[in-house]
Amino acid sequence: MQLSDIVARLDETLATDDFADVDASANGLQVGPGEKSVEKVAFAVDAAEATIDAALDADADLLVVHHGLVWGGLDRVTGRDFDRIEPLVRGDLALYVSHLPLDGHQELGNAAGVADHLGLGDTEPFGSLGPIHIGQAGSFESPQTADEIRAALDELDGSAGTTVLDFGPDEISSVGVVTGSGVDWLDEAIDRGVDALVTGEGKQKVYHEAREAGVSVFLAGHYATETFGVRSLRDLADEWGLETEYVSHPTGL
Repeated sequence: MQLSDIVARLDETLATDDFADVDASANGLQVGPGEKSVEKVAFAVDAAEATIDAALDADADLLVVHHGLVWGGLDRVTGRDFDRIEPLVRGDLALYVSHLPLDGHQELGNAAGVADHLGLGDTEPFGSLGPIHIGQAGSFESPQTADEIRAALDELDGSAGTTVLDFGPDEISSVGVVTGSGVDWLDEAIDRGVDALVTGEGKQKVYHEAREAGVSVFLAGHYATETFGVRSLRDLADEWGLETEYVSHPTGL
């Protein structure tokens, strides 16, 4: 399959253009020629030396990641940027990135994957960012305790354990999910009346804000909450007849 066809399909599926004004990431094709033949695609959460080397070792033609290399522009290709971009160019490995589009996709996205893992039903968009959403909210068929939710989150790929700010009700019926660094959406969780917010990592202030609001917060790890999207894209590429490989490189964070 031609690289331009894969990029066009991914951009359309993920509605990449809709996020152009709200995402610092340069989503879409970040490194690569206008055209090349692609037989094998590697998928990883992060674009870093380790995952790039693994994709090259796997003889991949394209690496698809959630966290790319270009954030808010690229002025010079030196230092760390050179060390990451040079092997891509030398190895003829294209790089495709989907950050917020892959967080918020209501079927393929990271938040949708976490919600499904937890068994949430009646899901709807959550985590508003201007005109778009980067998360998902839902409810349990039967209320869950904080310990039960923690245990489920500890099963996520790459989990280093879940920190729980257990300030909500003893039985949790509704949850908002914004993966990665999502504690800034605690106010939306409060306004929406959900019992808990699930995200990856925290900030100091969220402890007191959650305590005062009576909402539980689950910090399940940035990496661990964000493997679902690229795995879903891998399944999609399999359906397109491409050879694929998933590169796992947990950060423990």
